[in-house]
Order: sequence, then structure tokens, then C-alpha cells
Amino acid sequence: MTKKEKAQFVIDELEKLYPTVEVPLDHKDPYTLLIAVLLSAQCTDVRVNQITPLLFEKADNPYDMVKMSIDDIKEIIRPCGLSPMKSKGIYGLSQILIEKHNGKVPNNYKDLEELPAVGHKTASVVMAQAFDIPAFPVDTHIHRLMTRWGLTNGKSVKQTELDAKKLFPKELWNKLHIQIIYYGREYSPARNPKLSVDFITKAIATKKVLKDYKP
Repeated sequence: MTKKEKAQFVIDELEKLYPTVEVPLDHKDPYTLLIAVLLSAQCTDVRVNQITPLLFEKADNPYDMVKMSIDDIKEIIRPCGLSPMKSKGIYGLSQILIEKHNGKVPNNYKDLEELPAVGHKTASVVMAQAFDIPAFPVDTHIHRLMTRWGLTNGKSVKQTELDAKKLFPKELWNKLHIQIIYYGREYSPARNPKLSVDFITKAIATKKVLKDYKP
């Protein structure tokens, strides 16, 4: 199969599996999504969804968030890991949103990526899921699967994003990146993947990749 054929196969199979998808992180607006995505770094979505209600009960907007101290925020989000960095980021970005953006989350990469603790992947998720602007956020699941499927060389997350954008139609990006995440979690884990389960990889991966798989 060519890369284009592989890409179409992935699209077709994921559409059968996940015809409708929801953002895995619970949120109600761009601000709460931004905070949830920031918290998800090196933390499971399940854990984030357990912690954000506790945080948002006290502050679900930047104006209320800056009324809290960094230590107050850190104590609440501690179970998500990296709490010293994340709490400073949440407090700092909330200040900037108030000072520069009238308390609103901006809908462009430049302003988003200038916010503390907000990298390109976080900005991409917000662009796609809060503002419905085509983006292809690449997390560890997507990077792993795009590499396994021979759709990227796997040398960097940045390259994986560029390759995904070339291969997949722009109008599918916002849905497809979530579908791939779902598939990775359910069928193609990082450790001990099995061909009897991971049917997409079995169908399109190279022999070099498949030799490391269990039946």
C-alpha cells in the first residue's frame, strides 16, 4: 500500500469504530479546556477529569483563578503531577488573559503559545476543539501509531504533525486526531501490542515493525 492508501484505510476503519467522538477532557468553554489540556501533560485524562471539578469549583475563569494563590492551585492539582510548574502556568496565563485579552482565550497560535506552560500541542488542541479551527495535535499515542503505520519516520513530534497534515484531509483533522488517540488506547498500546487486537497495524505496518509484535 502507498502512504495515501494507508491513510485512507486508517480513515475508513476509524470512522467505523468511532463515528462520533468527544474530547476526552471535560470542559465547558475555551478557558476550562485550556486548563484541562495543560494539566494533562504526563497525566491521564481520567485523573485530570477527577481534579478539574475541584479546581473549577473555586475558579473556572481567569478572574477567579488569580484570586487564588499559586500554592492554593498547586495543592488542588497535585495529583496530576508536575504541580509546581503547572500551578505557576495556570496562574500566570490567567493574569495574561486578563491583562492582554480581556479575560478571553485567544484563537491564534501566536498568542496561545506565548502563554506560560502552553506549548504547540496544547495550543493545537484548543484551536481544534475550542474554536473548531483545523489543527492536528500530536500526542504520544498519535506519534506512536503514525510511526507504527509507516506514515511518518517518527524522528520528532513536529515531523509527525507535518506528515499527518499532508496525508489526511484538512476537514478531518479535528475529529481524526481524537479517533487515533481512542484507537491507540484501546487497540495499540505502547507496551505488548498484539496483532490479534491491533488490526490496523497488522494490515498496513511493515514487516520490520510487525516482527516486534506478539500474535
